[in-house]
Amino acid sequence: MDKEEGKKEDIVSSVIEHEMRQSYLDYAMSVIVGRALPDVRDGLKPVHRRILYSMNELGNDYNKPYKKSARIVGEVIGKYHPHGDQAVYDALVRMAQPFSMRYPLVDGQGNFGSIDGDSPAAMRYTEVRLTRIARELLEDLAYDTAKFLPNYDESLKEPSCLPSSFHNLLVNGSQGIAVGMSTSIPPHNLREIIDALLFLIDNPSANIEDVLKIIPGPDFPGGGIIHGLEAIKQAYTTGHGILKVRARIHQEHEEHRLRLVATEFPYLVNKARTLEDVASLVLHKKIEGIRDIRDESDREGLRVVIELKSDANPEVVENQLYKHTAFESSFSVHIVALVENQPKLLNLMDILRLFIAHKEDTITKRSIFLLRKAQERIHMLEALAKALEIIDKIIAVVKNAKDPGGARNELVKQFGFSFIQAKAITDMKLERLTHLEGEKTKEDLKKTQTTIDELSLILSNKTVLKEVMVNEFQKMKESYGDHRRTEIIEQRQNINKEDLIQDEEMIVVLTQREYIKRTNSKQYKTQRHGGKGYIGLDVKDNDVPVELCITSNLSTLLFFTSLGRVIKLKAYEIPETDRNSRGRPLINFITKEKNESVMAILSVNSQNADGEVIMATAKGLIKRTNLDSIICSKAKALRAINLLDNDKLVKVVRTGNNYDLLAITKMGQGLRFKIAELRSTGRTSRGIRCMKLKLPQDEIAGIEIVNPKKSTFFICSSFGYGKRVDVSKFSVHHRGSSGMRVFPVTSKTGYVIGFCEILKTDTMVLMTDNGRLIRFKTKEISRLSRQARGVKLMDLKGGEYLQAMARIEEE
Repeated sequence: MDKEEGKKEDIVSSVIEHEMRQSYLDYAMSVIVGRALPDVRDGLKPVHRRILYSMNELGNDYNKPYKKSARIVGEVIGKYHPHGDQAVYDALVRMAQPFSMRYPLVDGQGNFGSIDGDSPAAMRYTEVRLTRIARELLEDLAYDTAKFLPNYDESLKEPSCLPSSFHNLLVNGSQGIAVGMSTSIPPHNLREIIDALLFLIDNPSANIEDVLKIIPGPDFPGGGIIHGLEAIKQAYTTGHGILKVRARIHQEHEEHRLRLVATEFPYLVNKARTLEDVASLVLHKKIEGIRDIRDESDREGLRVVIELKSDANPEVVENQLYKHTAFESSFSVHIVALVENQPKLLNLMDILRLFIAHKEDTITKRSIFLLRKAQERIHMLEALAKALEIIDKIIAVVKNAKDPGGARNELVKQFGFSFIQAKAITDMKLERLTHLEGEKTKEDLKKTQTTIDELSLILSNKTVLKEVMVNEFQKMKESYGDHRRTEIIEQRQNINKEDLIQDEEMIVVLTQREYIKRTNSKQYKTQRHGGKGYIGLDVKDNDVPVELCITSNLSTLLFFTSLGRVIKLKAYEIPETDRNSRGRPLINFITKEKNESVMAILSVNSQNADGEVIMATAKGLIKRTNLDSIICSKAKALRAINLLDNDKLVKVVRTGNNYDLLAITKMGQGLRFKIAELRSTGRTSRGIRCMKLKLPQDEIAGIEIVNPKKSTFFICSSFGYGKRVDVSKFSVHHRGSSGMRVFPVTSKTGYVIGFCEILKTDTMVLMTDNGRLIRFKTKEISRLSRQARGVKLMDLKGGEYLQAMARIEEE
């Protein structure tokens, strides 16, 4: 009964919500303070601090032999860090990796992993020792500068913070995930950090803009290129931000081959995994233009070679790598550190000023310790100096004493020595009685007094203390400072969709049923006229091509519709297909009204965006307007011309002020007149008469600009006849007249489907209603008169006829 009552008394009632909340908070704070977050003063997490302290205690210094990593790990987990040995070894390994630490704190011998993600060798194989710069974190420990706390079993003591001589938190950075918070601090250049500290010591009221002139941004171990100063400024001002870091890539030419070579990768990016991703993207054709990838990295440095195809654009491939792979990575900055054991979000100014305060506190504690030791020493030196002056009397007292204790008491009583001084005198060796030792004692006394004066001045004068701090920072800068590795570019270079597309010559085909496709012009080899041609379109359900446009991937296509509207679309938005593909419905890319069809396609790019266009309708109206009014509008669809009833837009051309215009009808009538007779009108105007149509069934087949520098026109009929005609054969008339006969339309030739002004070096592309396509040099076509029907251009099958034509201007 008594036992049961005792058990009941041990049971404590508690609300589960309160108990869970308290237990979770205890756990969270344990992780935050004891494991995951670094101290703002020495920039170390507990595990890193314990590793360095243990190596220091073992004498595992930079100028001493290496020790097995397993011994260090055992020392750490046995004395200070009650966690798994693998966690300690991983922390030890990271401090030895030159690609992880800007200034490694551990000098490793053996396999400590690689940038490819290779695992380090087991701890029994690797060896370590402190680096020279790591000594700067531990050097002042002997001067009572750190607060020591009991270890986990209270059998030993360990420092709560190391007396760092440099700003390790900013110099080497830190990564950590706690409970409910994390930290991500990038590494920096030691020389720049020290310069900023020196500047702040002299200018305590400086602002972030002043410091950013000294610290332009992070400095990663592996180099790379940071894009955008604004992102850096935001991260340093608020304590968090996102930086865009790119690999350093340059071009190399060898034996008529072009390659991209990456020599630096973004921080913490796995090189091997990144190259695997690139190979996968190339296999799935998300990145085009790459022929081969080789990793030629060695002990001399990183080198990744990307061999390009002969027709690849290196800038486009480079942008594709940045867009789709870790060749461009985001580094999240989140400056969270422990300030007096409390996690705080800090900005750059906070973190610099807190370290200055820590350094000042370290110098003060060190000076107090050294002053106390100097005062103790001068106390002893004064006794020795006085003893040497009365050494005979002292010897007599000591000689007559019964024991050492009595001798000391007599020295205190007769000569006024303190007990400590008396003990030092009785312990003094006989060699100190020589004249030389006496002079040395006096010299030591003088030097110690000078040291006391200097230390007293440091402790009493803030200016002198700052001078000491400045001198020590300068020595650190001279001993360990190096050049910046990471380049910083002021403007963020955003990659848009057009940066990922190679600008190649394309053929855009539009069919009668309004299927559209984009095909690389290289798929069509040049033939002689009269050949059978290539299949350029998979024609189904009696669909026929009606428009052929030579363009490039990055050009803007202007679709002029039968209702007088113009719709804008980028060429690359049309999927690229094989030459025998049918294409995709145009309605997938542009929005049209009911009973509206596309009658003309005009290609516009950055080189030809200026100027004017002339639009002609089937009923003989014509209009001249500025192209700017169409291109500059943000709307994708707008009104290009107002039409009369039963009229439609048939042709659109670009123009120049000093040229003539040639209009030809389907029945072979042509009219050449001065463009100056056409005045420029607004985008929504109707237009004026172009030429008089003699026959009711006749329509305008097209219009073209007459360039005096070009010699001939090419005219093509629906049954495959064509010819070249000299420009001089077309005499100039006034606008609005009926013109002259330029092509004999018969049952054998068929009606005129199109014409264009050409050079001998140009190439013509013709397409039939069955989708066959032929490409030939225009110089192969005979130059004939206006009345001639021309030569056979293409071998047409029964019932087949030519539907569309286009000219390719050769360079």
